Amino acid sequence: MGFQQTFKALSDPTRRDILHLLRDGPLPAGEITAHFNISAATISHHLAILRDAGLVLDDKRGKFIYYELNLSVVDEILGWLSALKGDDSQ
Repeated sequence: MGFQQTFKALSDPTRRDILHLLRDGPLPAGEITAHFNISAATISHHLAILRDAGLVLDDKRGKFIYYELNLSVVDEILGWLSALKGDDSQ
């Protein structure tokens, strides 16, 4: 995985807030948008960046797209950070 794209995606506070929303489970794009005071197009752009960075997965269900955290990528990032810190318990 390319960490540069991942960390660039994480650098934006709105994208970090979106990830925080998704920690309790998948949400449709409209529900994610409802949590912010910005346009649906802007949220869609943020979701695309998160998806391209591998941080979220999308699943089309009927006419809705649900987004969820990609925990395998989150685990990989945490493992890398633990190794950088020198935590050998991983």
